[in-house]
Amino acid sequence: MIPLDPLPNLIDQVYARILEAISDRTLQPGQRIRQNELADRLGVSRQPVSHALHLLHRQGLVSESGKRGFEVTQLDPARIRQLYEVRGAIDALAARLAAMRAGFDAAGRARLEAALAAGRLIDRTTTLAELIVLDVDFHRAIYQLAGNPVIEETIAPQWPHMRRSMATVLSELDYRGSAWAEHADIAGHILAGDASAAERAALAHAQTAGRMTEQRLRATNEAAA
Repeated sequence: MIPLDPLPNLIDQVYARILEAISDRTLQPGQRIRQNELADRLGVSRQPVSHALHLLHRQGLVSESGKRGFEVTQLDPARIRQLYEVRGAIDALAARLAAMRAGFDAAGRARLEAALAAGRLIDRTTTLAELIVLDVDFHRAIYQLAGNPVIEETIAPQWPHMRRSMATVLSELDYRGSAWAEHADIAGHILAGDASAAERAALAHAQTAGRMTEQRLRATNEAAA
């Protein structure tokens, strides 16, 4: 039998750290990634960095650049629009199901209330990385309350791309507050058991985020052209 790789946990940690850097734009789109330099910064050998980069490559987050090198991929506005179209349908379904279960899933209600309360504490000093984590936690709380594990299993492969797209709009101070106002609206309908209103609010939220992200990306691309 082939011996087991002794480094899976370390690879996961390196993967998570690089993904976070890509998501919060510490590593900018188009930036070349030098494995030796990255390994030194993370205090690890090149092996887990190489494994992590190949995982990110399979997900389309980095692309090959030169001999055995990688660079951060650019965000494609059209692809982001398509991603949010699908997410809107999934989030609407999740919100509807969550509202139908909110009356008898006390743990799920508490998880959603806690996620909303944490998001309400953001201010101008909250880092982009923290904003992304809070946003993801809120939506995951809805998915879990929905009671259908296929929802989270379906959206999970897209979270790395969603986290990158979130950074595009959450970097704008004005949108941070409005995003959480929309979150509060969605959560309010869910906790009240209003499935139809929760579904409409979740869909509208995804559509707004998708539209803003696509517009911001196109404007950035045009400015750079």
